[in-house]
Amino acid sequence: MTHKQILKPLIAIFAAVLIESCALAQLPDDAIMLDKKQLCTGFTYMNSQWKDYWEGTLKRTNLNMGTVRTQSGMFMGVYGISDKLNVLTSVPYVWTHASAGTLSGLAGFQDFALDLKWEALTEKIGKGTLSLFAVGGFSTPMSKYEADFQPMSIGLGSTNISYRITGDYQLGIFFATISGAYVWRSNIRIDRTSYYTTELHSTDEVQMPNMFNGNLNVGIRKKNLIAEAVLMNMTTLGGFDIRRNDMPFPSNRMNSTSIGAHGKYFIPFVTNLEVIGGYDYVINGRDIQLPRSRNVGKSQTFTVGIYYILSLKHNKN
Repeated sequence: MTHKQILKPLIAIFAAVLIESCALAQLPDDAIMLDKKQLCTGFTYMNSQWKDYWEGTLKRTNLNMGTVRTQSGMFMGVYGISDKLNVLTSVPYVWTHASAGTLSGLAGFQDFALDLKWEALTEKIGKGTLSLFAVGGFSTPMSKYEADFQPMSIGLGSTNISYRITGDYQLGIFFATISGAYVWRSNIRIDRTSYYTTELHSTDEVQMPNMFNGNLNVGIRKKNLIAEAVLMNMTTLGGFDIRRNDMPFPSNRMNSTSIGAHGKYFIPFVTNLEVIGGYDYVINGRDIQLPRSRNVGKSQTFTVGIYYILSLKHNKN
């Protein structure tokens, strides 16, 4: 089997993992806010791996690659500009590895991300509280990594702008959060003078399809503990399926549905220190009446992290 045949199913799989994997502290899609002049910083480690995948809608296994593993270490910082407006930033370092075959993994800094999160509304509804949030996001590559070398590449190389709306309802310690985001992605350039998608393009510029990401979180939220079940969906608004016996490409369609469990706990004997953890698993979305997984791997992702919150307010005491 040639390298093209080995790689053909894998481009969108790795990209989907990179897009969906993130820290569990405060995120653009949750209902957690820092107070004014509070700062939260820390690190998250992520380990994601798969060996089965969907080529289009056909589930397959590629023994020439074995198990493909993506790992990352990410620094994340959140600052409270005000009680209602927070800024979030993250810097991930990513490295990849395949357990079989001849392709070498790559490593490097991926994409710098910056988000502004605004709590637009908080209202008492019945016995609970309804909160609405608006988030604007920006991300761009930090290094000149090669996007056209999947799944060993560390990213897709596009500059992204996102618009997100989140609604949260809390009743006692129980909560439900629903969030959706539209992601605009810039074109990218690859190291070729021409390429073929569903037609021939005599250029090195690739038009990247935009995306929609959504999630539903339900669980308990207490002063020192958050535990939640998560349903996530990612849909590419365009692109094309991975073709049989052809090389993969950055603008492939990538649709996936995943389920998971996330948690955050403040350590009682260390003030303002929190630990996070999570597990996510890509499923076949048709089983739960959502868009079927397409061109992604049946990946499982483990996440752990540690964060510290401090106040920068002047306190005479």
